[in-house]
Amino acid sequence: MTQQELTLRNLGQSLDDLANLDPRGYGVCKILYDASRKFTGGPTSMNAARKLTQAVKQGDIVYIMTGFVLRPYKKAEMDGIVSAALLCRALVIAFDAKPVIVCPKANYTAVKQLASCVGLHLREDMAELREIPVSMGVICFTDDAALAPKQAEEVIARDHPAAVISVECPGTNEKGVYHNATGLDVTELEAKQDVLFEKLQAMGVLNIAIGDLGNEIGMGAIRDTLEAYIPYAAKNACRCGCGGGIAVRTKADNIITATVSDWGCYAMIAALAYLMENPDIMHTPELEREAMETACHNGMIDMYGWLIPAIDGFGTEINLPIVALMREMVISALKLRKTCATWFEKVDQLHYFDEH
Repeated sequence: MTQQELTLRNLGQSLDDLANLDPRGYGVCKILYDASRKFTGGPTSMNAARKLTQAVKQGDIVYIMTGFVLRPYKKAEMDGIVSAALLCRALVIAFDAKPVIVCPKANYTAVKQLASCVGLHLREDMAELREIPVSMGVICFTDDAALAPKQAEEVIARDHPAAVISVECPGTNEKGVYHNATGLDVTELEAKQDVLFEKLQAMGVLNIAIGDLGNEIGMGAIRDTLEAYIPYAAKNACRCGCGGGIAVRTKADNIITATVSDWGCYAMIAALAYLMENPDIMHTPELEREAMETACHNGMIDMYGWLIPAIDGFGTEINLPIVALMREMVISALKLRKTCATWFEKVDQLHYFDEH
């Protein structure tokens, strides 16, 4: 095993571990991660980042799907939208790509302000997006199931993306029902984005799905685990009476699970920063704070309904240190490659990682 191979394995694992810290202590993230890592065959964040480096080139369109609308507020939650904007920034720095956030109308105002927050020009016209440097796009996707296939075809006809990434984006179960975390039906609230995701996947587009429960696009890849161990996921276990449970139908080719979907996205961004040898691809804690506050001040709510800069109940007190640790890990791994080369050689000679 080479030094680079050992670094990719162990740095990727450390980033995954940070994304799966369990402050609540109820263990759902461990259940999901055991299954997602087995599905992936290695650290999930590094796998996704490597796939991006192979697929995305300068000027390429990348769709980033997000936006979970919560009942009874009919507002979109913070999780997903914050990391989606920061992922746009990362893709522009890494590849000079053209990222496009696909989201419900409920996210539009926040996306508009987050674009400025992360330093990018926002364009709704895709032709203009291609012409304007340092820019990102936005597409508001319909919540009408009858109109979704037509809009998906229009989006595909206009641009063929290099990749599609979903971050905390709701998906339907086999009955066609969208659920929240407590097993209630939220179908009427959600944009029907899984239609677009599945069409792109069928075309062979690189697809990556990030989730933290199992009711998000792509998490059907670990459906057996969801139905066996996640509350409300088994058939007939949801509270809406549809009989399908909250486990989604769509099965992404590459998945990342985390305690908070944003944290899984940050782990992928940090892995990308290492692979591209540019720590600045990973944002700073200061930018994380600004992005959280911007999203909060523009209509996004915490999962528990509070109008505060918090993601799934976690405020800046925990989000900023996680970002700081991920960023510093990338810096250390790059800075100490030559210094620690002998140690990598000695570790490899003892063959622990060949056997475990």
